[in-house]
Amino acid sequence: MISTKKLIQMARKWRKMATIGRKRISFHRTNSKSASTNVNRSSVAQKGHFVVYTTDERRFMISLSFLSNDIVRELFRVSEEEFGIPCDERIND
Repeated sequence: MISTKKLIQMARKWRKMATIGRKRISFHRTNSKSASTNVNRSSVAQKGHFVVYTTDERRFMISLSFLSNDIVRELFRVSEEEFGIPCDERIND
């Protein structure tokens, strides 16, 4: 099993490598009228989960139980440092 310290070092290395690419998080919007009136089930997280989007436009659904994990919290702190997105504020109401 990988130690916490080693995992954090790997995350920081990946963060540095990611800075070579673009730093903007973008979300695709559709202009279709039907897409805006119908709720897309894939855009809503399942009960007990939350969604994380990456800079390469990938979407990950993560269980809320992982928020108590020190490694996951450190990864969110690292992403906050890199991208300036606060982890302790609500994104939407």
